[in-house]
Amino acid sequence: MRYEGSIYRPPSEANSYILQCTVGCSNNTCTFCGMYKDKRYRVRALEEIKQDITMAAQHYGRVDKVFLADGDAMAMESADLIEIAHYLRQFFPHLIHVGIYAGPRSILNKTAGELQDLKEAGITIAYLGVETGDEQLLKEVKKGVTRGEMIEAGQKIMQSGIKLSVTVLLGLTGNKERSLAHARATAEVCNAINPDFISALTLMVVPGTAIAKRVRQGDFELFTPFEIMAEMKELIANLDVDHCEFRSNHASNYLVIKASLPGDKDKVLAYITDVLNSHDMRELRPEFLRGL
Repeated sequence: MRYEGSIYRPPSEANSYILQCTVGCSNNTCTFCGMYKDKRYRVRALEEIKQDITMAAQHYGRVDKVFLADGDAMAMESADLIEIAHYLRQFFPHLIHVGIYAGPRSILNKTAGELQDLKEAGITIAYLGVETGDEQLLKEVKKGVTRGEMIEAGQKIMQSGIKLSVTVLLGLTGNKERSLAHARATAEVCNAINPDFISALTLMVVPGTAIAKRVRQGDFELFTPFEIMAEMKELIANLDVDHCEFRSNHASNYLVIKASLPGDKDKVLAYITDVLNSHDMRELRPEFLRGL
């Protein structure tokens, strides 16, 4: 298959055919992210994307899951996304899942009707990087939207019927005194959106990013694994969501949690408390196994 640069996908898209619809990320200013710094954002030509689908059908045969990359394929014109979805179903009649990265600004730029049309065309799940619910921190990390706009973007996806998976980022404050406030504010945003999935990642400092520069300058505190655990505990303790799957199974995390909320909440909090009290590093993913 034809790809430009490094390709990224959510953990749950491990078995998906990855179709590169855009190159890079439409925002690409986030201070913690180094994923698309080597690319200039552009939308690939529709005919080129169709050629890739044709080649994939010849190479893979049956495909049940597809993920639309790069960092914000939702920024494409809705008509083009709908045409891509229809073309995918033409070549992959057993297709049951089409996932897409969706930046908050790109969601806000679409009408409710456009999002519903995308759902009807076959887009089944969108992945939204919330990162934090702290208004000041959103500005500091240059996410490109306010807290209110982030909530609005998430709610628009939920109202469309497309499933929504939001990601939040532990250790993002760089200031341990702000850690628990970040966790509580992030829980508040998740509660307002009430997504289908919440995925917690842990900050990893990527060389060349603005946060890496702050670390070198001594202006950004790195958290210990147990401080990260305390932040995750505060996040989960303040979540008030319905029929939501919480995951911390990304490779960046120290502790793997799989929970259905609200049902598993007390059990998960008790488990994290036990880990914090034991301070047993054997309970955590070792540093050399962490990654992005």
